[in-house]
Amino acid sequence: MSTAIAILGGVGLFLLGMTIMTDGLKALAGSALRTVLGKAAATPVSGAFWGAVITLLVQSSSAVTMTTIGLVSAGLLTFPQGLGLVFGANVGTTGTGWLVALIGVRVSLSTYALPLIFAGALAKLLGSGRIAAAGTAVAGFALVLYGLTTLQEGMSGLAEVLHPSDLPAVMGAPGVGWISGFAGLMTLIGIGLVMTAVMQSSTAAIAVTISAFYAGAVNLEQGAALIIGQNIGTATSSALAAIGASTTAKRLALAYVLFKVIAALIAIVAFPFTAALMNALAASIDGMTLLAAYHTVYNVVGVAVLLPATQWFTQVVERLLPSKQTALQRALDPSALASPVIAVETARRVVAQVLTTVAASVSAALSGRASVAQADVAKSGAALQEVRDFLSELQEPPETEDERLRMTSTLHALEHASRLVEVLAEGGLQRELAKAPYDLRNAELCREAMRAAQAVGGSITSETALSARAEPIGWSVSPEVAAALTDVAGAAAELDARQRDYRAGMLASVAPEKLTAADAFARIDVARRLDRIAHHAWRSAAHLVGRGEEDDPGSWPQPETTANGKYEDEPG
Repeated sequence: MSTAIAILGGVGLFLLGMTIMTDGLKALAGSALRTVLGKAAATPVSGAFWGAVITLLVQSSSAVTMTTIGLVSAGLLTFPQGLGLVFGANVGTTGTGWLVALIGVRVSLSTYALPLIFAGALAKLLGSGRIAAAGTAVAGFALVLYGLTTLQEGMSGLAEVLHPSDLPAVMGAPGVGWISGFAGLMTLIGIGLVMTAVMQSSTAAIAVTISAFYAGAVNLEQGAALIIGQNIGTATSSALAAIGASTTAKRLALAYVLFKVIAALIAIVAFPFTAALMNALAASIDGMTLLAAYHTVYNVVGVAVLLPATQWFTQVVERLLPSKQTALQRALDPSALASPVIAVETARRVVAQVLTTVAASVSAALSGRASVAQADVAKSGAALQEVRDFLSELQEPPETEDERLRMTSTLHALEHASRLVEVLAEGGLQRELAKAPYDLRNAELCREAMRAAQAVGGSITSETALSARAEPIGWSVSPEVAAALTDVAGAAAELDARQRDYRAGMLASVAPEKLTAADAFARIDVARRLDRIAHHAWRSAAHLVGRGEEDDPGSWPQPETTANGKYEDEPG
């Protein structure tokens, strides 16, 4: 009984320590985790490398995987690039096995762990920001060490009642036949899978295996067989997490499961040769190190086999799980809400898409080629409402001042895009232009503004992860975008400056009977509407690229508006 209590307590402390340490490391990394992942995944190969490194640092493959899902959903990464990060995370998560093999089972660390727990807890309670996060990580690491010591004591007791001969022999072991050896291998793989499924942590299960080998409860071949099963068992948590999730999350979870199964099949086929090699090396390298190395090589081989076939693998996954979501639903993936940086960037791109579509429609209407379809306007308004609802569900506030400014700018862009759609929703622009005479220069200025706004929005929506890898989350202004922004600002400003004189001229034309009062008011209404359209398109475009404040000259005449967006002298 005491042995079982020690083993369960050791596993519990290990899991608790890993959770606390991961939370601390994630908080310490902050938004850098999302930024680095976005920059690192320029290609599947670099994504796999940096996915492994980042997972090793933050000690959480799930954190890397969930962040990757958000980046893919936001359009910041392609699905193949996301796969590269997920593959790399599988390699990075094997680092804890080395900690167990090289340090955890060899010496009693409780003497060092307890003071570290106190120091980490003190930093967590008394500090703030990164100091508190560092204290959490230290306390969690110390709990991992203490859990390993407790686990080591429990395994020592287990070795007194459990011997390797009590477990099934596996093929590759001396004197074991192929049929009985294969049956024993599959039995131990099943046991390892169940261990991970119950613990929901392959790291903890592998720590148990290495500790059991150190205590003499299992031999080298049996330990390797358990590791294969424990690697497959990791996929159970991803499969469970994907239930009810978005298509992107389901696809990455399926890719994760397929990766584990393919790597396991390779390991099973190669097991007789691997077991012979490990036995040959056991004379010069201790078994704990060999098991940790086997765990790492096992995953590295799986990545090496699948990485060159990423495009084919992507096609297989997409065929197995075809997407039934609209482009908007894929973009506003709820998984992105876990990261304010990704959520804001997702919203920004949807707003840019709406601005591009609306600007193209208005430009065509002003050119006489088509009319602004009210169905498209309603669809754009619904999309912007979904963006507002999406941002309202944000799970945590932005962490840095730069992130807060980006969120504020995106909200400004959203608000102006919504007003633009509201103006268009008031009636058919083409119909108004047809029934009311209007100033051609006003129409030309509005058309210029919409073409330039379309170019700004299009530059954002056409960004791919590769073209944006220098700054994948946020914005950068290319010379072409800067020129387009200057054009839309200039056209909107000139159109606004013409309003007072144009209004006065139209009203003055009524008395000498050059115009009827109805015609004068109709022309003024058209001019005012064109001015509002250009103004909101300009402001939305400027905020989308982070130039909403610096490019807003206060000296330019701006009509006064009320709370509902109407001009003060505008009826209704």
